[in-house]
Amino acid sequence: MTEKFEKFMLNGVEYKTRLTDKWRNRKKWEEPNPYELTSHIPGTIMHIDVKEGQQVEEGDNLLTLQAMKMNNKVTAPFAGKIKSIKVKTGDKLPKGAVMIEMEEGENA
Repeated sequence: MTEKFEKFMLNGVEYKTRLTDKWRNRKKWEEPNPYELTSHIPGTIMHIDVKEGQQVEEGDNLLTLQAMKMNNKVTAPFAGKIKSIKVKTGDKLPKGAVMIEMEEGENA
């Protein structure tokens, strides 16, 4: 097996290191889409307070996600329009699941 070394510069100093398979096969970081609201914790959708096409203001309640017997209100991060709702009441979501897609509204 041939050792594969990678070189990188940090503060003007060149380093050489061997990257592990775990690091090479990791999930790459992606810039989050500000228009997609995702679940930050696994949970169950208890109530949806908006409809597709509805205009919302920053801070408006969009839905309730229950996790560990606590109800968590998901609010609009900015004023805009609900483009699509990807969940329904009773859905069990993993962490990172897209719940709602928003778009900037006419007055946003």
